[in-house]
Parts: sequence; structure tokens; C-alpha cells
Amino acid sequence: MINLDWVKDYIDISDQDLKQLAVKITKAGINIEAVISNDIENLVIGEVLECNEHPDSDHLHVCLVDVGEEKYQIVCGAPNVRKGLKVIVALPGAILPGNFEIKKSKIRGVESSGMICALFELGLEEKTEENYNKGICELPSDAKVGVDALTYLGLASTLYELDIHKHRNNDCYYHIGFAYEIAAILNRKVTLPDESYETISDSVKDNMNLKVETAKCPYYLGKMVTDVKIGESPDFIKKRLNSVGIRSINNVVDISNYVMLEYGQPLHFFDKDKLGNEIVVRDAYDDETIVTLDGEKRTLSHADIVITDGNKSVAIAGVMGGENTEIDDNTKNIFIESAIFDAVSIRYTASKLNLKSEASIRYGKGLNYEYTNKALDRACHLLEKYAGAKILSDYVVYDQADREEKIVTFRSEDISKMLGITINDDDVKVELERLGFSYKEEDGLFTTLIPKRRLDIDPNINDIAEEIGRLYGYQNLVSTLPNVPIKKGSYIGDVKYRKLISKRLRSLGINETKTYTLVSPDMAKLFKYEEKEILNLPNPMSLDKSVLRTTLIPSLLNVYEYNKARKLEDINIYEISKTYDAKYTEDIKISVLMSGKYVINNWQGSIKTDFYIIKGIMENILDYLGFNNRYELKADSIDSLHPGIGARILLDREEIGIIGKVHPSISKDDIYVLEMSLTKLMKPVKPIKYKEPSKYPEIKKDFAFIVNKDVTCGEIETTIKKAGSRLLTNIDVFDIYTGENVGKDEKSIAYTLTFSDPTRTLNDEEVMTLFNKIIDEVVSKHKAVLRNK
Repeated sequence: MINLDWVKDYIDISDQDLKQLAVKITKAGINIEAVISNDIENLVIGEVLECNEHPDSDHLHVCLVDVGEEKYQIVCGAPNVRKGLKVIVALPGAILPGNFEIKKSKIRGVESSGMICALFELGLEEKTEENYNKGICELPSDAKVGVDALTYLGLASTLYELDIHKHRNNDCYYHIGFAYEIAAILNRKVTLPDESYETISDSVKDNMNLKVETAKCPYYLGKMVTDVKIGESPDFIKKRLNSVGIRSINNVVDISNYVMLEYGQPLHFFDKDKLGNEIVVRDAYDDETIVTLDGEKRTLSHADIVITDGNKSVAIAGVMGGENTEIDDNTKNIFIESAIFDAVSIRYTASKLNLKSEASIRYGKGLNYEYTNKALDRACHLLEKYAGAKILSDYVVYDQADREEKIVTFRSEDISKMLGITINDDDVKVELERLGFSYKEEDGLFTTLIPKRRLDIDPNINDIAEEIGRLYGYQNLVSTLPNVPIKKGSYIGDVKYRKLISKRLRSLGINETKTYTLVSPDMAKLFKYEEKEILNLPNPMSLDKSVLRTTLIPSLLNVYEYNKARKLEDINIYEISKTYDAKYTEDIKISVLMSGKYVINNWQGSIKTDFYIIKGIMENILDYLGFNNRYELKADSIDSLHPGIGARILLDREEIGIIGKVHPSISKDDIYVLEMSLTKLMKPVKPIKYKEPSKYPEIKKDFAFIVNKDVTCGEIETTIKKAGSRLLTNIDVFDIYTGENVGKDEKSIAYTLTFSDPTRTLNDEEVMTLFNKIIDEVVSKHKAVLRNK
């Protein structure tokens, strides 16, 4: 919440319609969710001239109230109304919170022309039994009759409720930062508040020793004040704090909150006499405890940061102070902390302890070390002025802050190209000056220094272009077609292959699915068969969508689990989509998942899915694309696949994917997966050769071998092809057997060989000669045994 009357301290906006200003700010990229005005028409200060009992009531009073130009008769039921009292009067036509309109009326037969108000009726206090019993608001006797009541109370302010995108970080969460935003929009200058004060000869260095023993505190400043007089805050501080929802406590505590809302830098005030002479900033110990200012005992861990006096904890850094060093009515000496802590650590601690506060929110967004200094000096100025404090000289300092300057070099043409508008050097100068960005320009090359207060801007041309674009006004950008070289397109590339393969897979009874490109860190750890470096998003929408995937298989497993939970048993799905590595290199992949039963066709029915089914799907796709006899499987132990049922797919001896059964540690179900790189499949295919079917009869021969289980069908098939001549035209596997008729570590594989010659009829003798040669080669090379039955 931003109080515009407060902002006026830093920038002149007296000539602005605040509702129109809100529109300008929203168009510039800072969304004003609501404009809240406390202005209530016909709400004035009055004086009760007469107060008589109602003739028909034992608790109502009939009052004559002077509101300046006129006198009104008002019936009032408050127990504290009396003659001579200065009060708040809502005249006819006033609309109070809840859309309650004041009208002339009769109350038990007596005319009443208004209402004498309590604060809760104006929305300035909660409607509690205690506040109800207090009755109407009693104003001081010097309150001037007839003036606007909210103006007198200092509450006639306009507030902006902001909905700030998280990328804007912390610079619009405080009034000076918001003033800079208005200054950029209106092209005006910001005036910073007075930070001056007098110091005494005594030095804080002689009274306090500072040690920082954690890397989570890069910057720590400390200052000391004495002879503080605890009391009530001045009205302007109380009213401004109340307007943004912070309750006034006393002048000292209020000043710390006031400066935080002014500069965005949280401060913490320690009672120096309770604190002692040492400050140690360190990581908390596991199970360390501290009683915080709210009286709750908190248990900490090593992930939290604590402020200690060298022995015991006195504050949870960036979150809440400890009860043992609290400012109270007897406090005379104060040690002021102004520091920067690790933003991630503060967010974690605040969330874990459920202690989110105005301070922890700001620490959690990151802070500007320049304002860490200014906020401390501003607090000393206000303490000197409104609490009678004496300021000790010097600071205690720990400084490991990153002071690297953020510098961007660019030309106006770069901005024009990015925004799609024509912007010249003079335009760039105007916009940079509006933003308050210092720059040098030489031969059209701008060197710009980004101010420390803009933590949200990175030193790159993109962010500079965005800043210039939003001030120019996105609504002013004219839609134009891109001016780029073009050429006649054709039906080529991945679109063609996607459609071809997708159509083929659907014809094979596999159903298409679509899943998110972003996955969870746990999903990203699975099926890392390519060892690609994964990319974690810097600002993810949620943890389960925080990593760019390198494989589609985990996403298909999620789809499988979703369908299984809904009692679907036969799940055969595929997806064709892009994957990415840490360098944003795209790779289009085809991924298939099969489980349960696979329907062959309406005549043959269905069979249980196994490795050979999904292998057949793979072969069907590759053959369809024209890669016959150019691919092979290489058995291997692959991440997330069953160690004995997994292989790499090679095309022209280059790996293009994997195939196998999902590892039992991932799922106990029989799930088979296949993934291939469509990017690698989009290579030239040799022209398909057609040949006339042979006019001569074929001769078919069957045999079966008993081999070790480690020997694959592919290995034996390769041997058969090499041993057979051109007369061997086809090889089919028609049976694989394991069981009691073969050894425990053995299997039987049965083949049908087809022999033919397109130029003549073969005779049995030449076929048997070749057939026996093949048998000898297989027996010799694979230690196979020919089965006789």
C-alpha cells in the first residue's frame, strides 16, 4: 500500500489527478489494483450546542449541532454525547463505508438530520465491543467547527493498492522507490528526505564489537544513540503508519517502521543495555531456541541466521527480534541495526516459522546497500528530532557487499530493433534521463550505469529496451509485420515427419498424448541416457514445472499413472515433442509407452505387450521411413531401464534412441518404452528400390537352435545372413522357447529361411548345401546346438 500524501514529500504531484495518475502508472507496467480514497463528502466537525433527552426513549438524546454555516437537529444514542463536545458529523448525503447513505429521517417521532459518528462507523477502527462501548469520537476542544473531518484527522489521503510483478523486486514496495517510478513517468525529479544529525564525541566503536561469522550476511551497519525519550509519535508519523495498516506503538518503534516504508530498508532497534557490548551474526545451531517479540518460543536450524550477543540469540535475522532485547518504556540507549541478509535464507526462515512480516518480505526480495546507509542515517535524524536522542559518532561495519557496477552498452538502433519502433539518439537520452540512469554517449554508442536501487534490472540490452518501451507506452506501439527476408516454403522438415510418423503410429493402435515441456526436478533425473545438462528455470511457476525436459519418457509415465488410477489396464501411448538441454539446443523426439495388452487387429485379437511388441513398433516406423537394414539394437545397461531388457538404437552406427522395459525401482508394472530422436531421423533416405516378384517357386527350410540366453536373435540373424548367399531371401523367427526342455540358462530360437532365385528354379541339393553351411556357421560361432525335435 502506497500513501500518495507521503509520496508528495519526495516529488511534486500537486497538479495531478490521482486517479488519472494511477492509469499512467499502470500503463507503464506497475499495476494499480485499486485507488483507495478516504474522502467522504459531507463529513465535517461539529459542536454539540444542546443535548436533551429524547421524549420517547430512555437512551436517545436530541442534540442541536453547529457545523459552521448551519445548525442541525440530530438524534444520537451514544452514551458519551453531551453539550459542548466537538464531534464528527455525517450530514445528509454522506455515504459511509458499507454504502450506507445518511438521509433525513424520524427516530421515534423526532426529526434527525444527520449522524454523530464513532470511528468504527467510518471504517477507521474495527467494530469491536470495546470500540462500540466507547461511543462517538470525542475531538479536542480546539478542533475547528465546519472543516472536513478526515482532513483534520490527517486521514483524507489517497492510497494505491499495488499488484507488483515479482520481477520488479523491491523498488516499488517503499515510498521513495515509488516516487522514482512517478518521476520517470512524469519526467520530474525526486527529492530525498533530510538525513542530517549532530554527533557527540563518544564513538560506537568504543561501545560495540561486531563479528560476522556467516556468508549469509554480506553487509552489516550499526549505530548507537543514547538518552532516548520513549513517548508518543508525532501525528504525521502515526497517521501515515495507520494509513498503510501499521499500528503506532511509540516514537522509537514507529520511526523504525517509518524508515522501512520510506527507504525499503528494514531496521532493528536493540535495547543497548540489555544487549551488551558485542554483536555476533552467525548461522543458528540445530534446535537452538529463542523467544521472539510476540512471546513465542521458536526452534531454529542451521539454515537460519541469528544475531547474538556472543552467548545467546537476541534476534532471528531479517525476521523478528528477540524478547530479551526489546525496546520498552525504560529504554534509554539503543543500538540500531541496518543490514543485508541472504534473501533466500530469509524467505525460507519466514516461511518455516510462519513469521512473514513487512521486514521479512523486503529482506526476501533483496536490498540495495546504498539505502542501507541512508535508512540508518534517516533513522538517526528522526530519533534526534522526535525522541531527543544523542547520536554517537562512527559506525560498526562489516562489508562484503557486491559493489560491481551494472553497465550496459548499446546503440539506439538496438532499441529500435527490439521494440519495433524508430527511436533516435535524442529519444534515448530523454528516456534515460527520465529513468534517472546516468550515461555517456560517444559516436552513437551509449554506456549506461544502472542505479543500485534498480535490483530488478540486469546489465543487458533486453532490460534497457523494456524500460524505454514501457515509458514510451506499450499502448502506443503500432502493429507491423516483421520486415525480414522470406522465401517460398515447402512441405518439408519436422512438420512433414511429425505428420507421417503420427499417422503411422495411430494406424498401429497407439494413442497420441500431449504433455508439458516443463517437468519437476525428480522427473528430470530419470532416463538420463544422453547425459545432457538440464536447465532449471530461474523463476518457475511451481516446483513441478521448473525444469526443461531432455526426454519425454517421464511425462508419458505420468500419463500412464493417471490412466491406471482410473482403472485403465491397456495403455499404449506416444508423444512427438521438443526437448532441450542447458544450451537451449532443440531435439525433437518420438516417445512410445506400452503396457497391458496390444490389439493386433480385429481378427487376431490382442496379446500381452512385451519387448518384442514394442521392438516391432520401432522396426515398423524405421522401415516406413526407408531405413531398412540400416538400424540395429545394441544391448546395454541404461539409466532407468531394466538392466537385462534394454538396448540402444543405432542408425548407420549412430545412436538415435533407446528401447526397453522400465526399471522395477520406478514401476513394478510391465511397462515398455521406446524413444528416438526425430531430429536424427530427418536425414536423407536412399531411394527405395523396387524389384519384380520372382516367377519361380520358393523353398522354405526350418531349424531351431539351443543357445545361451545372452545370445540375441539379432546376432544369430547376422550370422545367417553372412553365411547365406543371394539365394537366401528372407529370415523369420517363429518361436522362442525357455522351459523344462532346455537348460536354465538356455533358450531355443526357431527360424524359417526362404530361398529363391528370380532367374531359375532351385533344386533341393543346392539348397541343402547352403542350408547345412548356415547351420555349421551358427553352431561354430554361437556355440549353438541344433534341435532335432
